[in-house]
Amino acid sequence: MDLHSPAAVPALRTDPARQAYLLLRTLFTVAPILFGLDKFFNLLVDWTTYLAPVATQVVPLEPRTFMYVVGVIEIAAGILVALRPRIGSLVVALWLAGIIVNLLVLGDFFDIALRDFGLLVGAVALNRLASSRAAGAA
Repeated sequence: MDLHSPAAVPALRTDPARQAYLLLRTLFTVAPILFGLDKFFNLLVDWTTYLAPVATQVVPLEPRTFMYVVGVIEIAAGILVALRPRIGSLVVALWLAGIIVNLLVLGDFFDIALRDFGLLVGAVALNRLASSRAAGAA
């Protein structure tokens, strides 16, 4: 349903699944883009603190450069969620799984790994809602 059609507003007000879909789609569009941009500016935190040393051994880049690449990927993932939520949500879920593994290998920041696991579950929920919407449209 087109969000600009007259029927869209009542449907949005009364359909909890549509509301959840839009909330999750917005979250997983905006958050990766903002976190990705912050990899270049470090306004929130010095992101290299969260990088396991093995990551730069596998991909031989300086930690700062590694974070720039991470930032670009996160921005692209957020844009992909906006344009193709079924695919983008899986990319974000896999990306979050990689972040969780990195934090576990680092042996620190287990609280952030747990938070990211919650986000991973949310990304999978977005995928299921997007898949349901696509099946209903077919």
